[in-house]
Amino acid sequence: MRCYWDGEDVWFYFEVDAEGWVTRQVELQGLERTPIAAASLDEWQQAHEAGHLDEYDSRFGITAEPPVSEWEGHAPERMTSEEFEEVWGPARRQIASRAR
Repeated sequence: MRCYWDGEDVWFYFEVDAEGWVTRQVELQGLERTPIAAASLDEWQQAHEAGHLDEYDSRFGITAEPPVSEWEGHAPERMTSEEFEEVWGPARRQIASRAR
């Protein structure tokens, strides 16, 4: 799913599991749709367990909480998993290639 927040000119793309928890999230900002986040819940949890959470957050961002079913005032558009992957792959590569 995806939604646009015009206050910050950001497109948010979400992959969610069966219970509505965000498992991966991409944030693209501005006319150029510059990737500012491409976070994975699994990776975030691994970074937390390894004591590298600050490094992960500053580089890739975090996923949204609570589950989508509890969001108020948002009406995200549905998208296919293929459409999400088309956004995830390039955004993730661009963020990962940036100097730390």
